[in-house]
Amino acid sequence: MNKRAFLHTSLAVLAATSAAFVWAADATTPKVIKVGIRGGVAEDLWAEVAKVAKTKGLNLELVVMSASVSPNEALNNGDLQANAFQHLPFLEEQVRQRGYKISSVGTTMMSPLAFYSRKHKRLEDLPQGAHIGITDDASNQARALIVLRDHGLIRLRDGFDPFSPKAGPADIIDNPRKLRFTEAHAVVLARSLQDMDAAAITSNFAFQAGLRPFIDGIAVEKSEGNPYAALIAVRSQDKDAPWVKQLVASFQNDTIRQLINTKFKDMYAPAF
Repeated sequence: MNKRAFLHTSLAVLAATSAAFVWAADATTPKVIKVGIRGGVAEDLWAEVAKVAKTKGLNLELVVMSASVSPNEALNNGDLQANAFQHLPFLEEQVRQRGYKISSVGTTMMSPLAFYSRKHKRLEDLPQGAHIGITDDASNQARALIVLRDHGLIRLRDGFDPFSPKAGPADIIDNPRKLRFTEAHAVVLARSLQDMDAAAITSNFAFQAGLRPFIDGIAVEKSEGNPYAALIAVRSQDKDAPWVKQLVASFQNDTIRQLINTKFKDMYAPAF
């Protein structure tokens, strides 16, 4: 090996070693990064993300949160370092209502809301006076109403703002089939589906009930230009920390994109 080649090789090894040393010595990086997720298919996907994170020097602990526990409350209190279960309108609503100091740091996947039914094959088949279940939080109520509107079942007032914390059934100005709405938590809707004509259920709770939006849904919200992509959230004080960038990169890469487009294609779409 000539002197110039030896020098280049030595400098490359030194740079790589130095970078690794700087990362390992970064005092802002927690030894274990606890990420709050919902149960079901998300566990399988995030298990693969954890493997990618390991190659980046991050040790992820996936904490599966039950429906009765708020991942945002746990994150805000410091019991978690990150969570990944919500979209931006929901996070903003939570921050507005509860004063959480939590920030979005990157999108992950589109986890579509869909209408499910044990009685009907299409949303257009709903009869007069059909009993419809919708979630009891404003952001996901708006998503359900948009699907109903796009399928011609209702009309919404001019200027309807799906991101308003007050968005809901009161925005319906025409309901020709006299649809009757019941508002409940998504986990309740999933368990009570047989008691209704149809219900709009967010994907994480649908998965737990064995429902897949692109297979079992009788109507699925549009993916193109959809603002309800799932995201990674951290405490606002951590959002610029180096480990956060590595965490986001552990999801936003070709390995995870390909995984979503193959193994999870019936349930998710990449949002990065």
